[in-house]
Amino acid sequence: MKKIAFVIRKDDHSLSIKNQLEINLVKSGMIVDEKNPDLVICVGGDGTILYAVHKYLNKLDTAKFIGVHTGTLGFFTEYTDQEIDSCIHDILSEPCDDFTAALLEVNLIGDVPQYSKTIYALNEMRIENIIRTQVIDVYIDGEHFEKCRGTGVCLSTQVGSTAYNRSLGGAVIDSGLSIMQLSEITSIQHSKHHSLGVPYIMMRNRSVTFMSDTFNHALLCYDHLYMDLENIQKVVCTISDRCVHFARYRPYSYLKRLKNLY
Repeated sequence: MKKIAFVIRKDDHSLSIKNQLEINLVKSGMIVDEKNPDLVICVGGDGTILYAVHKYLNKLDTAKFIGVHTGTLGFFTEYTDQEIDSCIHDILSEPCDDFTAALLEVNLIGDVPQYSKTIYALNEMRIENIIRTQVIDVYIDGEHFEKCRGTGVCLSTQVGSTAYNRSLGGAVIDSGLSIMQLSEITSIQHSKHHSLGVPYIMMRNRSVTFMSDTFNHALLCYDHLYMDLENIQKVVCTISDRCVHFARYRPYSYLKRLKNLY
């Protein structure tokens, strides 16, 4: 890997760490190429990596990502801000393993074709409505699964299982498993209206469709981004063939990362 790019959290400490990395890596022969990098170095936290993935969404076939965290321990970051020398050494000298994480593909079907589009998420997508009760019909592989009434729904990937999904009481999924997990967000449960009410984990080749009489006032939130759904009729989600490639230069303990959550 010769061409590098940096994505950093906007604070003085992260900028200082980035400058240390850049000076040493360029001095050793690497080239900073913000448009076509081989390696994207993310300095900050997991949110910084999410931002980087969406920034380089059209470069996923050629670019790998690595994280240096300057705050609390993240799931995507490999090095702490106290391990800069090790990070530089590994990038320059060590072969790396390629850990891949499949993206969630979210197809928005609009009232008219101009509103239809496809977006991608690394962690999760959510349909949320804080203005009024959102009624959503959920279809799995074309079969009606449930009618959910409440704030909305969350569909997460394996890597996203420790993020928003976890705060909803969803299961944390072991590293290496490719799944989707459906969780309801403050669903209404009583004698006349009830739904599954617990998270549902499904195999990766499922297709999940969300439909409603109206998505007015609802937002589609995906990773750190969002958009309104006012002109959308249905939302169709699958696991994409597109993947994010993370460069790993040393052993990675998923259990150790989990233990840092509690």
